[in-house]
Amino acid sequence: MKRYRSRLKIILDILEAVGEHGEKISAILTYANLSYDRCIRYLEELAEKGLVEKAGGGYRLTEKGYRFLEELKRAERLAEAFGFRL
Repeated sequence: MKRYRSRLKIILDILEAVGEHGEKISAILTYANLSYDRCIRYLEELAEKGLVEKAGGGYRLTEKGYRFLEELKRAERLAEAFGFRL
């Protein structure tokens, strides 16, 4: 059976892409493996919540976004330690 990514995993992938692979939308799309429309919807939601902000032709993490990314990574490691996936 094919496993789908959870909403939190998609958000984690997007935040990692923005934080580690630069702000260009093409890099975010590739790393997060999302369609353009879907990626933009997530980025707009993350911007509304203050986790990312528009920068030039793309996005960058805010301080709040960095903190949230670190907490999500921590939660992912904890879940994996008990045999679960985000």
